[in-house]
Amino acid sequence: MGFMKRRTLLASSVAAAAVLSTPNALAQARPIRLIVPYAPGGPIDVTARLLAERVKDSLGTVIIENRPGGGGNIGADAVAKAAPDGFTIGISAVATHAINPWLFAKMPYDAARDFAPITQMVRVPNVLVMNAETAARLNIRSLADLIAYGKAHPGRLNYGSGGNGSAGHLAGEMFKQGAGIFAVHIPYNGGNPAQLALLSGQVDFNFDNLATAAPNIRAGKLKALAVTTSQRSPALPDVPPVADTVKGFAIDTWWGLVAPAATPRDVVARLNHAFVAALQTPEARTRFAALMAEPVTNTPDEFASFMKAELAKYEKVVKLSGAKVD
Repeated sequence: MGFMKRRTLLASSVAAAAVLSTPNALAQARPIRLIVPYAPGGPIDVTARLLAERVKDSLGTVIIENRPGGGGNIGADAVAKAAPDGFTIGISAVATHAINPWLFAKMPYDAARDFAPITQMVRVPNVLVMNAETAARLNIRSLADLIAYGKAHPGRLNYGSGGNGSAGHLAGEMFKQGAGIFAVHIPYNGGNPAQLALLSGQVDFNFDNLATAAPNIRAGKLKALAVTTSQRSPALPDVPPVADTVKGFAIDTWWGLVAPAATPRDVVARLNHAFVAALQTPEARTRFAALMAEPVTNTPDEFASFMKAELAKYEKVVKLSGAKVD
C-alpha cells in the first residue's frame, strides 16, 4: 500500500509539473477549486470570490466551493485530502490552522503537515469594545481605566464572546492574564448574540471583529478602547493597540491560501505569484478596506513560518482558556 501511495503521489506531481510547464498553463487547464471552509456571504467567502475574479487571466477559472461545518474542519480536511496537482486549493484560517488543533479532542487533519502554504491573504484586527453608556457610567475612557477598574473592583467585570474557544474568548483570557484582572466570561451562541448582549448592557466588554463592530463604533453605541494587533489599524488610527498597555499582547483574525502538502513547489510558486499580484491590485485593497481587512502577502516559506508560530501561540492560549470540544 505504501508503494502504491508513493506511485500515486509521484504521478500527481509529474502530471502537475507537465500541466504547469508554461507561465499561463493553469489558464489552459481545467478549473481550480478553491475550498472555503465556511458558509457563503461572510468576509472570508467575499475575499475569496474577489481574488478568484482577479486571477482569471493568469490561472483561468477558479470555482469557489463552500464546505462549512465543524468549525472549519470539514473544508480544511477536504483540501488536505485532495490530489496534490494544483487544481484544489483552500482557505486556511486562524481557526482551522491555529486554534482548532488544540480546541478539538480529535482532528481529521494535521495542521502542521498536511498543507503546502501559498500566501497569507488578509489580517483583520479585533477590537476591545465597551457599551458606550457603561463606559461613561464607570468613567472608563481608556484601556488603562478599564484595567484600573478591574483591579479596584475584583469580580465585577464580565465579557461576552461568540462561544467557548472563539477568538473573542481566547483574546479575553489573554487580556485577563496579561492585565492581571479577573472578568467573568459569558459565552453566547455566535458573534451576533454576543454583540447584542454588549449593546444592551448585559456584558461590560467584548473582543469583537473590527468589521462587525465598526458600524456601532461610528454610531457611538460602542466605545473602542484598543485594537488587538501589535500596531494601530488604518481603519481606527486613533485607537491604540492593547500592547501599548499590556506588553506582548497580539491577536487577530487572519486567513490565507493553502494546497495539499505534496503539491510540487513550482506549482505552489506559480499560485503564489498569481494571488500575490491579485492582492496587490488597487481594487483588492479598496474592497478589502470596506471589510476592515488589510491585504497581506508573503512567500510560501514566510506563510509557513507564520502559521507555525500561530499554532504554537494558540496552544498556550487555548490551554489557558480551558476550552475543549469533544
